[in-house]
Amino acid sequence: MATTDAADITEEETEHMIERNCVVENENVVSSIDPKEMRAVILAGFGGINKLRVTKKTMPEPQQGEVKIRVKACGLNFVDLMVRQGNIDNPPKPPLIPGFECSGIVESIGESTQGFEIGDRVMAFVYYNAWAEVVCAPVDYVHKMPDKMTFQEAAAFSLNYVAAYMMLFEVANLREGMSVLVHSAGGSVGQAVAQLCSTVPNVTVFGIASCSKHVAIRDSVTHIFDRNGDYVQEVKKISPEGIDIVLDCLSGENTGKGLGLLKPLGAYVLYGASNMVTGETKSFFTIAKSWWQVEKVNPIKLYEENKVIAGFSLLNLLFKQGGRVRLKTVMDKLLFLYIQGKIKPVIDSLWALEEVKEAMQRIHDRGNVGKLILDVEKSPTPLMASDSTETSEAGEEEEDPEGDIDNKERMPFIQ
Repeated sequence: MATTDAADITEEETEHMIERNCVVENENVVSSIDPKEMRAVILAGFGGINKLRVTKKTMPEPQQGEVKIRVKACGLNFVDLMVRQGNIDNPPKPPLIPGFECSGIVESIGESTQGFEIGDRVMAFVYYNAWAEVVCAPVDYVHKMPDKMTFQEAAAFSLNYVAAYMMLFEVANLREGMSVLVHSAGGSVGQAVAQLCSTVPNVTVFGIASCSKHVAIRDSVTHIFDRNGDYVQEVKKISPEGIDIVLDCLSGENTGKGLGLLKPLGAYVLYGASNMVTGETKSFFTIAKSWWQVEKVNPIKLYEENKVIAGFSLLNLLFKQGGRVRLKTVMDKLLFLYIQGKIKPVIDSLWALEEVKEAMQRIHDRGNVGKLILDVEKSPTPLMASDSTETSEAGEEEEDPEGDIDNKERMPFIQ
């Protein structure tokens, strides 16, 4: 039988073989894409950032009273970091999809669902499962976006502005001429608080933030102080009579400081405990230290000093305490303020799903000014793409060595 040496193959035949192989490869790639699957961030177990993986999941379908949303952007909050560490009460058992807010386009509608149409641009509150290409949410937690609002702005809007509004106006009863002290003033909630305070005449805002953020946020607050300095004495120099409202997301020793700064009839509102987070994983020592530093509240002393102390958890209110009816009223007011141009989300940076580890590290480092957004359509940088391996939901691939993230150059932030 005659044989043909490789050297006898012409250049034209070689190019034809390459083209044919490329067609076959492309057909295999297309056939491997399952239209019922989606990309999602999976938390394989509680712990460090290496517990996060991007993988494929079966796409959810809307149930009665739900809409199916093709997600464009997701919000990333400090509470997501605490979830990752297992630092919250009664978290779901992993593996799970993190995230509590997203924006996107209605792709389909469940049975007996009214008020939305396919193609509507919406933002949604969800109880986990937000960090994925597709989300299904009950209509009570879904709201139409204003025409001029971007998907990134919508993902930065929901949780932060609703929390800020309800703390200021429904818990602490903010009125004209009052004073407000807000911790983490450079964060997404802090910036929402500052903007909402500006909608009320003659409100003085005292912002507490890291020195590195002062230049970026100085125009949003009346006075700004270093979180690591003796801000109590600095505030007293400006307002010897005290403060009307203190919003504290830190807890620990700041609880006693906040209560001490209150005027008679003033309100201290605790809405977080970020002082419990220091290292990459949950630390029982840090939790115990933070708890020990919290001033033990004496109800008789509150009575004698005419002070109010309150707690606020928006997620618990919405998903465990029947707060969704009140939610619509608050969202209507906030969206009206947005349309008027009186409030606008501050976005720190955009990240691909595959860059979630780096995004979460930025929050952990308290480096953000405003909101971090996971942009579902954004392509990861080559560096991050090499770290975005797809794994099983159990995260069974070998984890990167602890601390490896610090050896990687960070992506450029999009302001």
